[in-house]
Amino acid sequence: MTPSGGTPTDLRVYRPRLSTWWWTRKRTYFVFVMRELSSIFIAWFVVYLLLLVYAVGQGEAAYRRFLDWASSPWVTVVNVVALVFVLLHTVTWFNLTPQAMSVRVMDRAVPSFHIIAGQYTGLVVVSGFVFWLVTR
Repeated sequence: MTPSGGTPTDLRVYRPRLSTWWWTRKRTYFVFVMRELSSIFIAWFVVYLLLLVYAVGQGEAAYRRFLDWASSPWVTVVNVVALVFVLLHTVTWFNLTPQAMSVRVMDRAVPSFHIIAGQYTGLVVVSGFVFWLVTR
């Protein structure tokens, strides 16, 4: 018996009602959920690139079929949405890096700005190199 005279199964735990969309009310929660959702689109890009590599390896006919499939409107829309999510993923993770790692040089902490700037510099250099490879 409980002090109130009821049985233990009569007790109710207070659980406030929470909307399914609670994360849309605050910008930081929204960005967090969108960054987590972006991993689905990162996976899509990996699958897409693997399909491309496979088609190239199978010969010209398979590559043409892949290009026909990839040029369909729904694949184009999915890829554009995926690109937006990949950019969000990149920017948010680059901005989180200084919190996840502490870089020290001669017993002094490197400022967050330098870590982020180094990442963006590397991104621009690698992107420029890939662009050069593709367009030469």
